[in-house]
Amino acid sequence: MSHKKLPKVELHLHLEGAAPPSFIRGLAKEKNLDISRIFTPDGTYKYRDFLHFLEVYEAACSALQTPDDFGRLVTAVLEESAANGVIYTEAFISPDFCGGRDVGAWKEYLAAMREAADRAEAAHGIVMRGIITPIRHFGPEKAREVAVCAQKTAGDWIVGLGIGGDESAGDLADFAYAFDMAREAGLQLTAHAGEWCGPSEVIAALDHLKVARIGHGVQAIQDAALVKRLADEGIVLEVCPGSNITLGVYDGLKAHPVKQLRDAGVKVTISTDDPPFFHTNMTLEYDNLATTFGWDENDFRDMNMVAMGAAFCDDATRARLTNKLEKNNV
Repeated sequence: MSHKKLPKVELHLHLEGAAPPSFIRGLAKEKNLDISRIFTPDGTYKYRDFLHFLEVYEAACSALQTPDDFGRLVTAVLEESAANGVIYTEAFISPDFCGGRDVGAWKEYLAAMREAADRAEAAHGIVMRGIITPIRHFGPEKAREVAVCAQKTAGDWIVGLGIGGDESAGDLADFAYAFDMAREAGLQLTAHAGEWCGPSEVIAALDHLKVARIGHGVQAIQDAALVKRLADEGIVLEVCPGSNITLGVYDGLKAHPVKQLRDAGVKVTISTDDPPFFHTNMTLEYDNLATTFGWDENDFRDMNMVAMGAAFCDDATRARLTNKLEKNNV
């Protein structure tokens, strides 16, 4: 059966990475920008491996040049998410791509995105919040500039700081200052770790960045002591099975550790990461998990309740959406 109408909470979605290919192609055409190399003949994104994916991702972002572009992007992304039953989403947004880390320019981009998100909530009932995200392979100094943008706009809509990009670039400890800046501004924290690199990256994120959530985190399965620590400390994993499989982290869903982690008591949530890049959406993720692991509506309800509990939004929003999950889980 399809889980399309099941109310869902998504905690790990890259705003730019969720851009439909047709949307990016249209923007590029408007701007006379030739990025045809990043598309297949049938119009989907084209890349060879993870590092090439990052290059293609940044090339796609080159079509996003103005606050209006990002407002239109939010509209397109939230329409797709809402169509797949998502009632709450937290999107990673990078000031690197929104005004080059200049606070004044970033505020203009942010205003356009918030207005679009408000319109989408009124039209579709989907609630969006933003997590500001430095790019790891851009280095710790630029991450500090991103953290300043985060400090200046922290509040009811910008609710967290994360870090994405190439997990093998530099040491997470070097980004601790940026995370401390965000923490002091009242933002909550997450970090990509343990997607490609081993358990040591997850440990580094916990010890040096002091995060409450881990993006991916699946490589933790290699370290029984770390799995126990995640369970004992209530650390939430933002697991993106379809992404992991498409990029070759695992050969298929049967080999994916999401069920092992959940069975071990780790708080697991399900997300799509960069859905059009990985030919997925939240409905497909749920359908595939149900087929592979026999998970039913009760399992998904539990995971969505975990996700809502771990969301970085304010308590009033959490209570309202928790009530929606409880009442509409059919």
